[in-house]
Amino acid sequence: MTLETARPRDVIPLREATRAWFAISLQTFGGPAGQIAVMQHKLVDEKRWIGQQRFLHALNYCMLLPGPEAQQLAIYVGWLLNGTLGGFIAGVLFVLPGVVALLALSALYVGAGSTALVTGLFAGLAPAVIAIVVQAVQRVGKRALHHPILVAMAVASFIALTVFKVPFPIVIVVAGLLGWLVGTRVPAFTRSKGHGSTDDGPEPLISDDVLHQDAPSTVRGLKVLVLGLLLWFAPVTLAAIVFSRDSVFVDQGLFFSGAAVVTFGGAYAVLAYVAHQAVNVFGWLKAGEMVRGLALAETTPGPLIMVVQFVAFVGAYRNPGSLDPWVAAVLASLLVTWVTFVPCFLFIFLGAPYVERLRNNHHLTAALTGITAAVVGVIANLALFFTLHTLFDRSRTLTWGPVDLDLPVLTSWDPVAFAITAVAIALVFWRKWSTMRTLGVCAVLGLASTLIPR
Repeated sequence: MTLETARPRDVIPLREATRAWFAISLQTFGGPAGQIAVMQHKLVDEKRWIGQQRFLHALNYCMLLPGPEAQQLAIYVGWLLNGTLGGFIAGVLFVLPGVVALLALSALYVGAGSTALVTGLFAGLAPAVIAIVVQAVQRVGKRALHHPILVAMAVASFIALTVFKVPFPIVIVVAGLLGWLVGTRVPAFTRSKGHGSTDDGPEPLISDDVLHQDAPSTVRGLKVLVLGLLLWFAPVTLAAIVFSRDSVFVDQGLFFSGAAVVTFGGAYAVLAYVAHQAVNVFGWLKAGEMVRGLALAETTPGPLIMVVQFVAFVGAYRNPGSLDPWVAAVLASLLVTWVTFVPCFLFIFLGAPYVERLRNNHHLTAALTGITAAVVGVIANLALFFTLHTLFDRSRTLTWGPVDLDLPVLTSWDPVAFAITAVAIALVFWRKWSTMRTLGVCAVLGLASTLIPR
């Protein structure tokens, strides 16, 4: 392979890059850590298309943005290697297998959710999700909480969400402001452990200094912004014209468009907010079904935030308006997928040319350090939410002044769920098993539990 065989703006031939991104897309299991590891292995270690320094530089930028950082990293690297078209192809292929797989699984759940087979499957998957989310709390906390002030902010975030039901966006905004204020006075506040070694190792096949970059300019930025916003909201506007403003499609499109811009810290961080709104405000699905949707998303490739596709599918199936329920479910699923992932392309294509300036901005780094600490509390709140609605069949709400706390009805405990959760925790934390392997064992245990008379 030589540069002469590529298009003038391509570092490598676009066809070869497309094949590589498709291969990567089929291996993106295990959450963002696993997805980033796959790209690290393929692009840095194996193919040597990009050096370690540039890869980490791109990753750090994506960590500053709302949305799934692994998909944004794919878009960013695709843009570096093959320009805007390369970024588009990389981003689409990164999520396409997951979209198709979760659409099929959502249809299976709606069409056969009451059968013994599906019931047993979810009886095993839901407890496994508890162990996976608890592991996420540990991993994010270990990396993010490197200062006592950050630990205090994480605890405060958890209490605000769990005990006082403070809205998720308010928690994030306050954490950002506190991070900025503390960062200006405590230098050690922003000294994180980073993402690993910064040693480039052997020279990559294509040198970093020839990687493509669009020059930042006001004209280019305005073009990207206007086009991105039009593409982002066009389907929601069309749905409002065709089905009316009060349709489930517009409600879901607007809600998940908003969720897409507050998902700092990855999918786990925003799922508690999504779960609360989808279950308690809109009534699109039940609390236990949110856990099942996450279990399905854990078994498919692509970003975990793809669970919003399941939420939209179930919600529209039950509120189809004048459409056939199956048609409504598919349309809502695709609409929500669109408004969730289009912003990722907008953020990268708009901001990547300015990445160096953003990386060197101390005030922005301090604010995002505070947000990352709050994210640990948010994920812990999500773990509690899933635990409550998986291990117990019923819950009650304790309201006392500003306190609004959900408590389990202890007599409604599920012994099978407790047992499978214990197995999942042992496999994840003691045996160090992967997400997919743990889910597989727990699914088998769940199926076996259907044979036990209750």
